[in-house]
Amino acid sequence: MSTMEANRAKVRQMLQGIHRYNPENIPSLEFYVDVQSKENGYDLEANLTLLKLYQSNPKNLQLTFVCQVLVKALTNLPHSDFILCKCLLSQETLMKPEIITIQKLASLLETCRFKEFWNQVQVIQDIVRLVTGFEDSIRRFVCHVISITYQRIRDETIGELLGLVDESSINKWIERNGWTQSDSGYVIVSNQEEMIKT
Repeated sequence: MSTMEANRAKVRQMLQGIHRYNPENIPSLEFYVDVQSKENGYDLEANLTLLKLYQSNPKNLQLTFVCQVLVKALTNLPHSDFILCKCLLSQETLMKPEIITIQKLASLLETCRFKEFWNQVQVIQDIVRLVTGFEDSIRRFVCHVISITYQRIRDETIGELLGLVDESSINKWIERNGWTQSDSGYVIVSNQEEMIKT
């Protein structure tokens, strides 16, 4: 059993009943956030509980864990986890420079300004590198957006949107999504005939 699975079971039990918001749970939940970040796991309920505990016990707030929770929430786009997490933060916490930067990144993703996102993500590399699989999770979201937006797209545009310049890496993402490359420099994202339902 992995550390993630063992901690998930422990945290599930901790979150049952009246002891859910016991401040003594904070260290265990912080440790669990670290485990999620290192093992590329995700548990929204536990993360929201930690933020709620910080809200009720502001002296215990650890900005590093708040940042990790927010970055983990971004990895679950297009779901609204980031907004849920942000709603549990005080105005004072929302004004911290690290949180402002993460909010800017979220805004860039939500408005599909992916090229800008990849440029700006360099600013918080110290936070992002704590979250295993962050870039791949964001690329999955970008591919989701490409799939619902385009029928065909230039291959270099895919590279720009995914924040990649290496052709072999771009080709892996094209293949992973079941897209096909044409000779004309375009990638066929969806086949119109397949989209039509009878």
